[in-house]
Amino acid sequence: MTSFQQARIDLGAQLRHLREAVHLSGKDLAERLGWQPSKVSRLENARQTATEDDVVVWATAVQAAPEVTDQLIGQAISLLERHDDWKQRHRSGLAAIQEDIRDLEARTHLFRVFEPGIVVGLLQTTEYARHVFRKVKRLYSAPDQIDAAVRVRMQRQEILYDPTRTFRFVVPEAVLHTRLAPIDVMRGQLDRLLAVSTLPNVEFGVIPYTAELPSSPINGFWIYNEAMVGVATMTKDLVLRDPDDIAFYVSAFDEYCKVAHFDESGRALIIRILHEYGKQSSL
Repeated sequence: MTSFQQARIDLGAQLRHLREAVHLSGKDLAERLGWQPSKVSRLENARQTATEDDVVVWATAVQAAPEVTDQLIGQAISLLERHDDWKQRHRSGLAAIQEDIRDLEARTHLFRVFEPGIVVGLLQTTEYARHVFRKVKRLYSAPDQIDAAVRVRMQRQEILYDPTRTFRFVVPEAVLHTRLAPIDVMRGQLDRLLAVSTLPNVEFGVIPYTAELPSSPINGFWIYNEAMVGVATMTKDLVLRDPDDIAFYVSAFDEYCKVAHFDESGRALIIRILHEYGKQSSL
């Protein structure tokens, strides 16, 4: 067990102790907080990482002492700022990871995302996501929770239709050619991108092969509001909160936007690739 997982177990145990001390069931606490009961269980059993916000509302609901609340907040912040080992993280289950991400997205109103090798999770079709999770399961020896993970990922996408949120996605053209699924699934995925790109609060940009890139697209990154950047590598999930780090990634994102094609020109690129897939499937 990693020190990260042990720290998450310790925090979950402390949250459970606070709940039990005031004689609340998990269901009772969930009702007070407006959560699903499963979230209380996931936090207490270290299947999901408690955020600072989670800790604050939990402590308020159980009337924890201020010094206890401050200590728990410090533990939650420490967990979020640490490098998360992906192999250990995936052992908690594919669905639990999706729940973690959904909670983070619920607190975000401005999303800026650059992904160099895969269609962004918020834009994936069910079948594309299923093929991706199969590969993740094999690579990280994750528990077989593919159906549950796909279900949560699809639920996450409901946030796209919230007009109070803004989404800006940029991908290199190579992402649309990268075969992470059979051709018929890829065609369905590109159709999905065409549809989502017309939403009034969504910008979807494609960087064509012919564009000169401002920097090497090594890693994907997500910028959440102005508060945090998530950077995924093959073995680590980095959470960056330093203002200088955030400013760096905002600048990098803006540079990619300058060479990306949006709106009708972006959709024209997608349609051209769709036609290429159509030719391949007819062979």
